[in-house]
Amino acid sequence: MRRRRVSCATVIVMERTALHPSVMVFTRDLRVRDNPALIAACEADCVVPLFIVDEPLLGHPAVGVNRIRFLLDALADLDRSLRLIGGALVVRRGDWLNELMTVVEACGADVVHLSDDGSARAKRRLRELRSRAESSKVEIVTHPGVTVVAAGEVLTAAGTPFQMFTPYYRRWIALRWRDLAPSPRAIALPSGIDVGSIPSLEDVTQRRPSPRIAAGGEVAGLDALRTWTAGQLARYGASHDAIADDATSRISPYLHFGCLSPLEVATRLRDRPGGDEFVRQLCWRDFFHQLLSSRPDLAYADMHDRGIPSGTADESFAAWCNGQTGYPLVDAGMRQLRSEGCMHNRVRMVVASFLTKDLDVPWQVGARYFMEHLVDGDLANNQLNWQWVAGTGTDANPHRIFNPIRQSERFDPDGAYIRRYVGELQDIDSKSIHDPSPAQRARCGYSAKLVDHAAAIAHYRLRRFGP
Repeated sequence: MRRRRVSCATVIVMERTALHPSVMVFTRDLRVRDNPALIAACEADCVVPLFIVDEPLLGHPAVGVNRIRFLLDALADLDRSLRLIGGALVVRRGDWLNELMTVVEACGADVVHLSDDGSARAKRRLRELRSRAESSKVEIVTHPGVTVVAAGEVLTAAGTPFQMFTPYYRRWIALRWRDLAPSPRAIALPSGIDVGSIPSLEDVTQRRPSPRIAAGGEVAGLDALRTWTAGQLARYGASHDAIADDATSRISPYLHFGCLSPLEVATRLRDRPGGDEFVRQLCWRDFFHQLLSSRPDLAYADMHDRGIPSGTADESFAAWCNGQTGYPLVDAGMRQLRSEGCMHNRVRMVVASFLTKDLDVPWQVGARYFMEHLVDGDLANNQLNWQWVAGTGTDANPHRIFNPIRQSERFDPDGAYIRRYVGELQDIDSKSIHDPSPAQRARCGYSAKLVDHAAAIAHYRLRRFGP
């Protein structure tokens, strides 16, 4: 045997034998359960379960440190799961395509398996991989697994992607979903391969994550899902908007990184009490993924033009980011984001409406800030939910406005959520906490209102619709 130095690890290059290795490259499917790409790769004589720490991608400013921390947790958990069945996670660092092809060449694999992904980056990477692999006579096989239903499978009668959610949902829920893939019982690694190591957070970035981030990984995701399902699923329809109860599943980061199979979640919950309404939310995720797959420009461009907002990312935007707008529900949500890397979905809509309507700032500015901080920052869900609130996306309603005081009174009537995140308001009574008086604000050191909601919305409407 001879040794060859590669960019981040030493791989022992074996003499070609009768063995036919495959490579399974993990992307957004960091699990062993219901992973069609992994189970297909295990049909070979031996398999390289590979993850490439894509350093150019991690260096992008939109890839927040909270997601990086969660990703590293998920990789460590995946490695433990693979070792339990005889394998290990092979880790490389550097340029994704170059590192992948180096491993393929070193182990003599003739096939690469990976999960299909509809994002523009994933599509471009797959095209480049097919081009490189063709000259090496290496087969590239893609499999479902990132969404419940693949992006191109739910189409209108004319064969085009749906633009509205309700007709998409009717078609989506009526489909026969694929069967769940079995978990592999054993994995055989090629002899002599250096598995490498998962980097520490400090090796990847000098940025600090939020202090209260959930642990990543398939095991943690399954535990969170089981606990929530047992206690909350049956009352999901009635409780998911009760902000202070924290009754939502919080599994979105596990879905984003593929620690949980969205199909397995939907399949196991759809027929249980409360399951229909929860599975409908998974359909929203699929809907936005298929929409962005067909229109990659929606990551930055309006689906429906509503004019150029007049606000700018100035001191007002900084106050919004820091939770100092003077509107308690908005400030609580933004402080939760900074502390935990997450935010209740109802509150996300309120803070997004405040930025795009009260402050008249372009939705792209807020969406970028969310992507920098959210653990579950998913390009399709994040950008298209922002467009929905801003009135420029699907179901484009420019009149959709969330009054931050009314929303607080309705969905956090006792102010428990506000007190949890806005320490200055701990001692304010439940009636006043949604909109403290100037005297109360002065006594507890809480911000004055950044803008008057009624006046700001009147200005927004005048600009959008005229006198």
